[in-house]
This record gives sequence, C-alpha cells and structure tokens, in this order.
Amino acid sequence: MHDSPFKKFHAEAGATLAPADGWSMPLHYGDAAAEHRQCRNSGAIFDVSHLGRLRLSGRHARKLLETALTRKVTDMAVRTCREAVVCDPAGTVIDVVSVYRYENEWLLVTNAGGRAAVHAQLDVLIAAEGLSVKLVDETQKTAMLSVQGPKVAAKIGEFSREIPTLKPWTFAIKNLLILKMTVSRTGYTGGDGVEVLLGANMASMAIKLLLKDKSEAAAIKPAGLAARESLRIDAGLPAHGHEFGPGIHVDPLSLGLGHAVDLDKHHDDSGVPVPRFVGQGALEKIAAQGPAKSLVKQTFDAAPPAAGAAVDGGTVTSSTMLPDGSGAALVMADA
Repeated sequence: MHDSPFKKFHAEAGATLAPADGWSMPLHYGDAAAEHRQCRNSGAIFDVSHLGRLRLSGRHARKLLETALTRKVTDMAVRTCREAVVCDPAGTVIDVVSVYRYENEWLLVTNAGGRAAVHAQLDVLIAAEGLSVKLVDETQKTAMLSVQGPKVAAKIGEFSREIPTLKPWTFAIKNLLILKMTVSRTGYTGGDGVEVLLGANMASMAIKLLLKDKSEAAAIKPAGLAARESLRIDAGLPAHGHEFGPGIHVDPLSLGLGHAVDLDKHHDDSGVPVPRFVGQGALEKIAAQGPAKSLVKQTFDAAPPAAGAAVDGGTVTSSTMLPDGSGAALVMADA
C-alpha cells in the first residue's frame, strides 16, 4: 500500500484513511456530506496523488500519443491540456486521461486504477512501432492536489495574478518561494477549480500554503475521496472501476465522451501526418450505427439503488446519497 506525500497532513487533520487502488488515501475528515457542500458552495482541497502521472519525451512522443489516444494532440498549443481516452482495438475504454502539452514533453494524468494498463499499452506501441520515446512514471516522486469550488480562483489570486485568469484546460508553470508547480484549470467535480502538480518533497509546504486559514469560515477546507465521489456522480461523470475499467466492456461514445474522440484522425490541417488511434475503426462503426447504450444520471427522493441494481431502462453503475437527503445514480441505459 502506497502512502500519499500528504500522509503527515492527513494524520494531523484527523482524516479517516481507506484503500484506493493500492494507495492509503483520505476518505473523509469527519463529515463527507459537509465536505461535499463545502466544495459546491466555497472551496475544497482534495489529495489526488494516487492518480497516475506519466511523462513522455523524445522524437516520437507526439506520434505515440496520437496512436494511443482518441483525441488529437498535434494541434495542441503549449500549456494546454485535453481529456482523452485510451482504448483497446475493439474500442473498449481502458482509461480516461488528461494530456498536458509542455514545450518539449508531454504528461499523461491517468486514473489510479488505470495507470498500469495505460503504461502497458504505451510500452506495447513503442516496441511494435520502434518508436524513440522516453516514458517515465513520475507518480511516486510527485504529488497532486485538486482544489475545487466557486471561491477557489479568488483565493488563489492572493498568491498569483495569473492563475485566476487561466481558461479551462490550460495550465501555468509557477514558482512560489521554492515551490515549482504546474497549475491547470481542470478538475472532476463538475465545478470550477484547479489541479496542482508538484514534487513530492514539496507537498507539506504546498498544503500549508493553500490551507493557511484554518478558521471555521475558511474559504478552502480539506475534503476526502468520499465527497469527491458524490460530487462526480452528482455531476454525471464516469469513473474508473465503475463505468469503465477491467471487466467493463464499454466504448467512450456510450459514456458520453464523444467530445474526447476525434474520428477524423488521419490528417491535420497543417499537413502534419496524424496516425489513426487504437480502436478507431471500431468506434467509427459504433458512431455510424449509434451507440446501443448511453450513460445517464437519475435522481431519487431518497436512497438510490446500489451499483448493479436494475432500474427502469438500465443498470446502475454508481450511486450516492447527496447532502440534501436525495440520491443520485449513474445508469447505463438503452440508447
């Protein structure tokens, strides 16, 4: 079981820890419902260091990513990021990732449970096509925080004038004191916020800076993975191990991820060759016929059915209670 770089902070803050894809991570700090509300109404900081971070560089890094990802990356500007999907040849989702474009390298942020499979897929493509790519797994030597909520931008504006001006899916590289961080306008709660990537040895300093205000009225408070889970279900967002992942045969179009799939991969307006991605042929057929299934959110006046339960029109894949006493579930339904 891996420990987060923020382990000491979690202990001091009274977190209840739980296993999360091979990591010991904070489930909550006492009241998951309150943490959900804090995020929706003000701001919450989540330790997401268990997410995978794979850095790629070298002559064929772009070609590798175009082959591995459903989303085109050739036209990405430096310091932008995009959501993309890694599929197998049948078009089944292996993982949903974020790809960051730096000046001379790329970064993939994977789900914790998808990191090994994504790494393996990249290794296979590198070997099969004889690509010159340096692939480094930086997960355990780096840390990652997700700071989400409507008051986050203003609060971070106290440290940086640039970060609050970032557009969605762009990032900045900041140096605060001795902290060097990548800060992106991204998140997975359905609201506004940023995600911060930094060296693991700087974790303690970073979280002290972001949680300097420890008062009851603080704009940003720590929150655990239980609240992050209820927030993403409330927002209708699919997750690894629930809506996709090992043993789940689903394509990205059925998950509502059509925005992260470029079926025109074979050319680029600039004339740069763009290889087809793994699974493109299968997804072209699904797109032409229309997906047979569709992921939808359903709401309930009380406790929702558990994952695996049959409901009108489909099967529950994730469910949660919400702070107001209602329930929400994601359902894989007939399209």
